[in-house]
Order: sequence, then structure tokens, then C-alpha cells
Amino acid sequence: MGVAQRLADAGLVLPAAPVAVGAYVPARRAGMLVFTAGQLPMRDGALIAVGTLGLDVDPDDARLCAEQAALNALAAASTVCDLDAVDAVVRLTGYVASATGFVSQPAVIDAASAVLQTAFGDCGAHAREAVGVAALPLGAPVELSLVLHLLG
Repeated sequence: MGVAQRLADAGLVLPAAPVAVGAYVPARRAGMLVFTAGQLPMRDGALIAVGTLGLDVDPDDARLCAEQAALNALAAASTVCDLDAVDAVVRLTGYVASATGFVSQPAVIDAASAVLQTAFGDCGAHAREAVGVAALPLGAPVELSLVLHLLG
């Protein structure tokens, strides 16, 4: 069963590949590695939430943002590789717009990790960073990027 089908079986939809909004590409392949640019929780051309955790964004909403950003990162990666050729998710880096005192960044980024494990099974296990930051582009509560390894 392929990545898209595993996601669909879990009720998740791989969106259309994101379009760069600046002087970069959404994903870049270097040998057997694929690097995605930072992906925001965009759906149908708009952020699904705006704001900062610990102030105006609920952790459950932020988890939905992390899930959508992970789906967007997979869509970005699909522009330079076949997702079914991924044999390892090497790294997930997640940024969470956080108010002073908010310390549950890992719980937010867990939703993105779950998407990757759904998509790739055991190959979806990955190293990870979950970092709190003061602000993210467009006021997004979450941004994340991936490094994937492809079958040789």
C-alpha cells in the first residue's frame, strides 16, 4: 500500500503541492536526500489558524496546524521524489509560535510526527526538534520542515 492510500485510510488528504511565495523552492533533492522548505498550516490557500500558543491559539488547534503542515511538507517533497520511494524520515524540525511560559512544543509537534508514522510506518520514525519561537511567517502558529531519505 502506498503513502497516499495509508494517509487516506487514516482520513488524511495529501494536498496539492505548495507553491513557493518567495525566492526558494518548496523542496530540493540532493542525491538520496530530500529537504523541504518550511511549511505552514495552509489549506485551500489560507492559514487554518493564526496566532501564538499560550495566548490566542489553543493547543488542539495547533496540533491540527502541525498535522496540516506535515501534509504540506509531504506534498512539497512529492514535487522532487516519489513518496513511495522514501525509506526513512531522517528529521522533522518543528517551530511553534510560543508565548513566554508555553513549554508544550513537543506535544504540538507530536501531531506532525503521527502523520509521518501513518504515511511511512516504521520508516516514519525520525529525529526531531520542537522549538518555541516568538513569531512565524504570516502569523502562523506552526512551521515545519523535513529531511527524507530515498531508497538506493
